[in-house]
Amino acid sequence: MKKYRKFNLLILSILFTSNIFAQQNSFKKITVDDLWKNWSFWTNSVYGVRSMNDGIHYTTLDRSGNIYKYSYETGGVTDTIFKAVDAGINPEDYEFNSDESKILLQTNYKRIYRRSFTAEYFVYNVQTKKLNPVSENGKQQIASFSPDSKKIAFIRTNNIYIKNLENGNETQITFDGEHNKIINGIPDWVYEEEFEFNKAYEWSPDGNKLAYIKFDESKVRMFGMTMFAGSNPELIKNKLYPECRSFKYPKAGEDNSVVSVHIYDINSDKTTTADIGDNTDIYIPRIRWTKNVNRLAIFRLNRLQNKFELLYANPETGKTNISYTETNKYYIDETDFDKLQFLDGGKYFVMTSERDGYRHLYLHDINGKEIKKLTSGKNEVSDFYGYDKNRKLFYFQAVDGSPINRAVFNVNMKGKVKKLSVQTGTNNAEFSKNFNYFINFFSNSETPKIVTLHNSKGKLIRTLVNNERVKKLAEEYGGVNKEFFTFKTSENIELNAWMIKPPNFDNTKKYPVIITQYSGPGSQEVLNRWDFGWNNLLAQEGAIVVCVDSRGTGARDEKFRKQTYLQLGKYETIDLIETAKYLQKQNYVNPSKIGIWGWSYGGFMTSLCMTKGADYFSTGIAVAPVTNWRYYDNIYTERFMRTPQENPNGYDDNSPINFADKLKGDFLLVHGLGDDNVHFQNSAEFSEALVQANKQFNEFFYTNRNHSIYGGNTRYHLYTMMLNFWKKHLLN
Repeated sequence: MKKYRKFNLLILSILFTSNIFAQQNSFKKITVDDLWKNWSFWTNSVYGVRSMNDGIHYTTLDRSGNIYKYSYETGGVTDTIFKAVDAGINPEDYEFNSDESKILLQTNYKRIYRRSFTAEYFVYNVQTKKLNPVSENGKQQIASFSPDSKKIAFIRTNNIYIKNLENGNETQITFDGEHNKIINGIPDWVYEEEFEFNKAYEWSPDGNKLAYIKFDESKVRMFGMTMFAGSNPELIKNKLYPECRSFKYPKAGEDNSVVSVHIYDINSDKTTTADIGDNTDIYIPRIRWTKNVNRLAIFRLNRLQNKFELLYANPETGKTNISYTETNKYYIDETDFDKLQFLDGGKYFVMTSERDGYRHLYLHDINGKEIKKLTSGKNEVSDFYGYDKNRKLFYFQAVDGSPINRAVFNVNMKGKVKKLSVQTGTNNAEFSKNFNYFINFFSNSETPKIVTLHNSKGKLIRTLVNNERVKKLAEEYGGVNKEFFTFKTSENIELNAWMIKPPNFDNTKKYPVIITQYSGPGSQEVLNRWDFGWNNLLAQEGAIVVCVDSRGTGARDEKFRKQTYLQLGKYETIDLIETAKYLQKQNYVNPSKIGIWGWSYGGFMTSLCMTKGADYFSTGIAVAPVTNWRYYDNIYTERFMRTPQENPNGYDDNSPINFADKLKGDFLLVHGLGDDNVHFQNSAEFSEALVQANKQFNEFFYTNRNHSIYGGNTRYHLYTMMLNFWKKHLLN
């Protein structure tokens, strides 16, 4: 009997184990088609949210181009403000005028660079439902209503125009605009990319003046790219001779545009030039009207980007005075500029600063005197939403305990902080104009985006989007399986990381590892947010996928973030090598199969790890990498490295191109031939260095594609190629 019972238990145990194994292997296989053809894991959201003046309604833009009006209180649609099919256009974006009687609609978008584009703009009268073009004389750029709703400003061919909506007249106010020479009202390439804006003009609060920045690119050197016919319908007519495109691009240590600030008075038809000083080797990353029509704020930054000055200009005389100055032994972070807000009443402004070693909110009077440090501690502020003058509360986003989490908070004048978001992960908010409500966008590693509506105290009113479908779908494909962890390096530096294991992980096996990273200054990839797709596909193929934030990345403190100053790549490489060493010690890792990949700065780090760190990485893929910081633009590069003339060793000691002879493993180099950002020059020169060092490697270049390498079948092809490379060289 005992033998029979033991036999039955053995059979049951085998059946139970087999059933578990079958369940573990019953998940669906993720394919590249799921990612780049079927968009299987695409999450829904709420798009084009605009709070209305009454503070109790908001509008959204759907994918068909319709604009709907919603009630914050009920969540229901109260009106269809614009119906695309009736108007005959499908807008991609929209803007209300000050009294919401008109809408500025943007359509026929055509990208130029990352943030710049041309489009056709139309004015829609909400009451009469009439639709009129802003101009019939060619496409426009960055059109906007004046605060008095009587005019629209826009840019065409580097000149500024104003459309009078009352009489229909179109007035040109600048006449010196010229391609690759003079730009009025929009930034040049490097300002657009590195100071992250595409509109360099501002209406005065009364709508009677227009302040703008002029960029004189005359001394900036030209960079050329060859554009082939490929699949571009604009070029395909002439297949014999490619098009040579050239644009102004200031590389590290080279001349910038000379900038000036001007104020045009509509009533007098007079333009006044603001005094921004005699030194022309400076940056003007922003201009912004205060709440006072007689005071224009000009942000002035020195070439080294470690001294920021807030100037106030008299629009009638152009005379300026310095109201606030901040210096930093490293650099002033460009992300602080957009967080500086002038408060209603014109007596105060709020800004973020790292002056105590962490990024926090500070309140100043209009003359620059610090009134109050509003936030403190290790929870760095990552965004400032605005000030509620009725409740006397400042609303912001900040780190929530761990650097991997973000939450929505408010703080009063006494420094009392209240957390408004509830769930742990990544939270971001869109507030109504009177701060009575906010729409919260939340996700974490296990939860796709959830969009919820809350009152000013954070109380949940309703859920707008939950993406439950995507969550269930991910479970069918084996689940997320993401684990956050930290480890200490040999230098006792604690690094944040996450790991995705295969769905049927067996800790008795030895798995290859693929490290994915970006690693750029102030960036962060180890975040508690939803991200299901490519990394999970690689895990299904048998890899453990790991991501780590090395020194130089964000949300910790200034010392950690700016430790890479003057030597980009040095400490990041050390930390990624330490990551490989840590992983090699794990009993479930194959120590001889550690791969790494990344895009842009991540491609730069991959290239360094495959050369300077060749003893620790067997396989790597570098997409659109910087391979020599002398090739990259001056605003970004000099912010962290100063100029090559000042810091030659910092440039040379960590540029992959100088270590091509150290390559050992299997390496794939990928770049787009039309990359206006990280030029193909980087990969071409690195490729040549590898050839001359007699190193065997793979390379692939995409015709006409920019830094994002997309369009048509391109992204599908790229990810198929990368998957095949991993299968051949690491996952075998």
